[in-house]
Amino acid sequence: MKTEIKTAIIFGIMIVGGVTGLSLGFSSLETSQTPITTEIEKQSSIDTLDKSSFKIAPDLVGIAHYINTTPEELSEEIKGKVVLYDFWTYSCINCIRTIPYITAWNEKYADDGLLIIGVHSPEFEFEKDLNNVKMAVDKNGIRYPVVMDNEMKTWKAFENRYWPRKYIADSEGYIRYDHIGEGEYEQTEKVIQELLEERATKLGLNVAAAEPLVAIKEFEHTSLRTPELYFGYNFTPGRNQLGNAEGFIPGNDVEYVIPEELQLHNYYLGGTWKNLEGSMELVSDEGIIKLPYFAKEVNIVAANEAKLSIFIDGKPITSEYAGSDVVSGEIHIVEAGLYNIIKSDEATLHTLEIIVSNPGFEIYTLTFG
Repeated sequence: MKTEIKTAIIFGIMIVGGVTGLSLGFSSLETSQTPITTEIEKQSSIDTLDKSSFKIAPDLVGIAHYINTTPEELSEEIKGKVVLYDFWTYSCINCIRTIPYITAWNEKYADDGLLIIGVHSPEFEFEKDLNNVKMAVDKNGIRYPVVMDNEMKTWKAFENRYWPRKYIADSEGYIRYDHIGEGEYEQTEKVIQELLEERATKLGLNVAAAEPLVAIKEFEHTSLRTPELYFGYNFTPGRNQLGNAEGFIPGNDVEYVIPEELQLHNYYLGGTWKNLEGSMELVSDEGIIKLPYFAKEVNIVAANEAKLSIFIDGKPITSEYAGSDVVSGEIHIVEAGLYNIIKSDEATLHTLEIIVSNPGFEIYTLTFG
């Protein structure tokens, strides 16, 4: 090979090597600068975010009682925090199912700037009682602030219509997320993480890497299950499922007779019951509640001390179907609230019969899962 050709080849190799070295050098420099660029971009993105379409979270108004906090403490604590407002009421089974997630988020993110406020907006009169709500707060392990919105003024300020409902406001008070009902826990937690990261960036704090999401098995509802059944005449317009021919006679004591033929998703009463706005109250020495249902879970919202004997398809309930509040085929009502009657692995069609032996017993709703 001629000397000129060898020289050209060597020169070419040197040029390629030099270009490659420069390329790697710039690549390395670019990689080392990436985090700085990312933080600048994040800050710029936050600064330029148009919030004109978001509403500012309303003030908490008309609060009757404060639990786990005081008005002064809460007023200070809310400043500059990411705030999750949880509208709930303690006898609502859908609300109760969400609480394990909310308490877990409180434990996980409170130190990072998350404030959870439970806004307890009652559906029934007994849910306005401070002691009842305190017991529910303790029972469910709630450590975050709970405010009792007994006159539903905060509920109305948020223009809310549902239990449960979660609003999340960013550190400037803008509502950035709104979810009705159960479910979407992963999505909700991701929003919490994003808004906490946004807050940290604004404050110039170190942003922790995204943590694994809370892992709790979600309750799986039965499709086409029996709908919630209301016993108070004020709650029944458009959803009256009292199957007795006697019907509702507001404010009166009515003697009910259970017919021979029963329809699915309707309830039937036996005995004398007083028709109240939010409930039925047993007047006779004994009363019967009977209904064909389709679900895997049945709960009762009831008040006033009473003993309930539970039957399924005409036989005493067995462990296969007994809910968590059933003991030896019976439920003892000791305080106003929610009690679990039926709990099974699969949704099935059955006829539930409840025999009540105490006058004064009140039933508000039956709920299904």
